[in-house]
Amino acid sequence: MTYILVDYLKSINETKEPLLDESESWVKQSYPPFVVNRCLSYFPDTLFAANEMNIRGQLDSKMHFDFLRTAIRPRKRFSKWLKREESKGIDALVEYYGISSRQARECIGVLTPIQIEEIEKAVSKGGK
Repeated sequence: MTYILVDYLKSINETKEPLLDESESWVKQSYPPFVVNRCLSYFPDTLFAANEMNIRGQLDSKMHFDFLRTAIRPRKRFSKWLKREESKGIDALVEYYGISSRQARECIGVLTPIQIEEIEKAVSKGGK
């Protein structure tokens, strides 16, 4: 049976089923420890367990999964991924000045909305 991230998180958070079997190496390879740590880091009660596993990155997938499955109390947990907000002005600054996105994010705080609008008009190519 093929498992996806949701199955692993549901097992760690709610059902406590042992999904990783020692005889099936392909299952261990499909388990993403980094992503699981990131998903669990959004909650105060699982943050420290995720950090412990982050510190011990050399552990194999089964040890990682089993520790989290036994250390975390059962509870329903859900959170959306945090995403960086991209502004239209940043893309215009990158194209207009030929700078990197990081530099454009630093510069956008200095410019006024009118200046950003003028830069957007200057780099606009038209069309729909």
